[in-house]
Amino acid sequence: MRSGSYVKQPTDYRAFIPANLPPDPAINLDAELLKLLSDADRALGRLDGVATVLPNPDLFVAMFVRQEAVLSSQIEGTQSTLQDILAYEADSEQTTQPGDVEEVVNYVAAMNHGLRRLPELPLSLRLMKEIHEKLLHGVRGSEWSPGDFRKSQNWIGPQGCTLATADFVPPPPHEMMQALDNLEHFIHDRESLPVLIQCGLIHAQFETVHPFLDGNGRVGRLLITFLLCEREILQRPLLYLSYYLKARKAEYYDRLMAIRISGDWESWLKFFLRGVYEVSISATNVARQIMEMREQHRHLISTEITAAANAHKLLDHMFEKPTFSINQAKDVMGCAFATASSVVERLEKMGLLREITGQERNRLYQYQPYVSVFQKLMPAEEEGKSA
Repeated sequence: MRSGSYVKQPTDYRAFIPANLPPDPAINLDAELLKLLSDADRALGRLDGVATVLPNPDLFVAMFVRQEAVLSSQIEGTQSTLQDILAYEADSEQTTQPGDVEEVVNYVAAMNHGLRRLPELPLSLRLMKEIHEKLLHGVRGSEWSPGDFRKSQNWIGPQGCTLATADFVPPPPHEMMQALDNLEHFIHDRESLPVLIQCGLIHAQFETVHPFLDGNGRVGRLLITFLLCEREILQRPLLYLSYYLKARKAEYYDRLMAIRISGDWESWLKFFLRGVYEVSISATNVARQIMEMREQHRHLISTEITAAANAHKLLDHMFEKPTFSINQAKDVMGCAFATASSVVERLEKMGLLREITGQERNRLYQYQPYVSVFQKLMPAEEEGKSA
């Protein structure tokens, strides 16, 4: 009863009706949970501090967002990799792209839309619906009312299961709206609990309510980043938990189910805080690595290229869009095609760029040392696929 209860419905299936947040009895902040909270807070603080010294941090954020989009979408069954989305962004007309790459592109658009809206619209049910509409626009699941909360019963389980055999049945629409109303009030409560505890509770409750017919997992994970940015815990959206959750997918789902079955919020929160700590440490190291790489490559360009201004301009652009064509490089540098081609060829010989299509025409080049930093962050099962 602490997290809710299963209630038999008129058509003879049992749906879970969640209890209101915060939990009652209150979260037991035992010694282990307090230490995990302290460690996660400190790690987040270091990550936020590193972001403040990054040269043009918004350029670097773009790659973190793409990595999160790939991993969060892979949790839900997409096959597209980081390499796929970078190639798609550089040339969306390519016929060799996986069919689900647009789902990942939509995730990036949903993330960026939410971040743009936060200064003018607080994290709310309205913003959740806007994010959902962006996420499912024109892709798999677009037939399931993008941007609208469900008006019918959904369920979770293996393919082909029914309401009677599902692993989990969220609340019916009427109870769902009551639970969402409580969730929105809890999101706006800035006094009751530490932000990271609140963040973990909100994510788990959202997944339990499952208010959309599709896309709940991805929206729920976006809420974590949005809340941390809205509360100014992070000045830049550099914390993404999908790496941690994908690598521990079975435990992720088991911890959420344990809340529903036995009201075990504490074990879920410990799992969640370990993730915040681990991912914060990893992201901090990546940010420092990128700063060192930028300085090394700027020095290399200044040393190896006589007229280095165009190459420096392209290098800065590559931190935001590391895959591009020569025509795109020409536009970035504001020079003739022959000049752009010469700069790209020189950077390729220096080992900073790699041609990735193997074609004679419509070639694409990639800032490989930079992309490799993020590919190495993929869970082990994905490394070969993403390389």
